[in-house]
Amino acid sequence: MNREPPRSAGAPGTVRLNKRMADLGLCSRREADDWISRGWVRVDGEVAGVGMQVGPQARIEVDRRAQGHQQTQVTILLHKPVGYVSGQAEDGYQPAVTLVQDRNHWQGDPSRQRFSPAQLRGLAPAGRLDIDSTGLLVLTQDGRVARQLIGEDSGMEKEYLVRVNYGEVTRDVQGAFPAAQLARLRHGLSLDGRALKPARVDWQNPEQLRFVLTEGRKRQIRRMCELVGLKVVGLKRVRIGRVALGQLPPGTWRYLAPGERF
Repeated sequence: MNREPPRSAGAPGTVRLNKRMADLGLCSRREADDWISRGWVRVDGEVAGVGMQVGPQARIEVDRRAQGHQQTQVTILLHKPVGYVSGQAEDGYQPAVTLVQDRNHWQGDPSRQRFSPAQLRGLAPAGRLDIDSTGLLVLTQDGRVARQLIGEDSGMEKEYLVRVNYGEVTRDVQGAFPAAQLARLRHGLSLDGRALKPARVDWQNPEQLRFVLTEGRKRQIRRMCELVGLKVVGLKRVRIGRVALGQLPPGTWRYLAPGERF
């Protein structure tokens, strides 16, 4: 008995429309599905359907209403303190998004944008920061930003300052820590059976390392340090791409400025 192929199945060389739109940098896959369901997307002049497959030559057009919707979306930079989780509430700890309130808006924010409760709708973390870590956390309504920071093909640099102990050594850890182990931190470690990408790791001062990573495995830095005998006693993310934490105080947030790019 012959069966019709599922709607999402396509000819060789085709991909789902939402993936194609994301690959073109138009939006995230989730946004694409929303726009398609609203009738805001046309393929070769015809209104597209959810699950549609397209080839590389397909002409994709997006309604101005979708572009206007994107322009109203905000991206927020938060200095997460210790004790807040990045995503959903867990084990009695509050999610970092609860700090995004008018009273916590940094007075030094160069953006003239005003806070509105509507900006909380769909606001989600683009990446995580452990509950016992501090520093720059990005929350965004914009799927393009999320894909840029945490998409499958993202190689965005993230910079951390990491205070460490080495066994009983808590002062001048740099002097006690073997150079060969520092070389392993830079390249040569594996987590969960997979080799880590090369990292830039250097001493910032005798008790603090500076890490620059281009991937984000779960609790990656803490686990890397454990593998070479170091214990992390403080971890702070200070930069993502070209955006730095700067002078933003703990527990406060600001908007990503219109001309600011990761």
